[in-house]
Amino acid sequence: MAARITFFRVGNGDMTLLELESGQTILLDVNIRSAADDPDDPTPDVANQLRSMLRRDQSGRPFVDAFLLTHPDQDHCAGLQKHFHLGPPSSFVAGSNKIMIHEIWSSPMVFRRASRRLSLCDDAKAFNREARRRVAVFRNGQGTKVVREGDRILLLGEDEFGKTDDLEQILVRVDEAFSRVNGKEVDSMVTRVLAPFPRFDDDGDEDLHSKNNSSTILQFALSGGGKRNSCRFLTGGDAEVAIWQRLWWSHHDRPDWLDYHILQAPHHCSWHSLSFDSWSEKGHDAVVCKEARNALSQALDGAVIVSSSRAIQDDHNDPPCIRAKQEYEMILRDVPGGEFVCVGEPEHRPEALQIEIGRDGPRMTPRRLRKSHVIGSGAVGRTQQPHGSCRSQ
Repeated sequence: MAARITFFRVGNGDMTLLELESGQTILLDVNIRSAADDPDDPTPDVANQLRSMLRRDQSGRPFVDAFLLTHPDQDHCAGLQKHFHLGPPSSFVAGSNKIMIHEIWSSPMVFRRASRRLSLCDDAKAFNREARRRVAVFRNGQGTKVVREGDRILLLGEDEFGKTDDLEQILVRVDEAFSRVNGKEVDSMVTRVLAPFPRFDDDGDEDLHSKNNSSTILQFALSGGGKRNSCRFLTGGDAEVAIWQRLWWSHHDRPDWLDYHILQAPHHCSWHSLSFDSWSEKGHDAVVCKEARNALSQALDGAVIVSSSRAIQDDHNDPPCIRAKQEYEMILRDVPGGEFVCVGEPEHRPEALQIEIGRDGPRMTPRRLRKSHVIGSGAVGRTQQPHGSCRSQ
């Protein structure tokens, strides 16, 4: 099957489906708004759009092979309980048409940090319970470690102070890469875990450990047209500037770990992913963090930066932020064929943004294509700013 990435039209939120060339589906976040149930409301019915794209199992249940919640904000998990089956597979209610999740991908950090600082919405609490249930199923496997579909979980990033030391078989540490989907190795994807960072006793920087900054950041290397690594996709939930700054400090000598043909602009094209300054307070006097910009500047030829947000206006809103859009457009200015696109533009249009991945790289589907181009697969790093600090530490 053809590989493709679909960015659903969910306002300021994330809901992204990866369809691998080998057939597996990976859903990153979900934001299914109840307004879509009203036939007179223009909110796109992304739940039915998603179901129409999924395969069904022998019992007729739609399913995704893997589901990642990047972090537990409502605009990343809304509609989870209503549209997805949570709990043991044996408890699935026939005729409910809920979506089965064969394997959950989750960082243990996202809930620990959320509970310290902010409360969780009901859908986030439900996901947390389900993740804990699946870890318990693994731990109670009496040494066999054979877990069936619907009970599987893959932990991305280790927990604090050794709390995941007994979970090696289902754990991928930060900076490690994996090619596993639903308990099986695949040859059409290699995924590197870049964040969230583990926390240790001597780490007192609270900027790094807020709920947004617990976001899972992944770099996917995807196959297309039978060619491996024909598309690099970088996605990072709502990770803010302190995280991207640290990523550059960690990887400035190996920028290929941050390069991309497709970048999902973090936090719905928020200025807070590029600057420590407030856009609403300082406007154009706000200063870009050089290191964070470098981390988000590793665009390959023909790169597309996608804003999963409402239409971007020239105002003081953030997110999405007009100044962030302008900065991303500047990043792409010297990238051959580079383009910035917003999922929410033009307004009042229900269809999702789809990007197909072929042998020559990704290509946006014609209905959303603003200018015809094929995204190349050549690895060309962008000019980097000198390594240094953009604020006192």
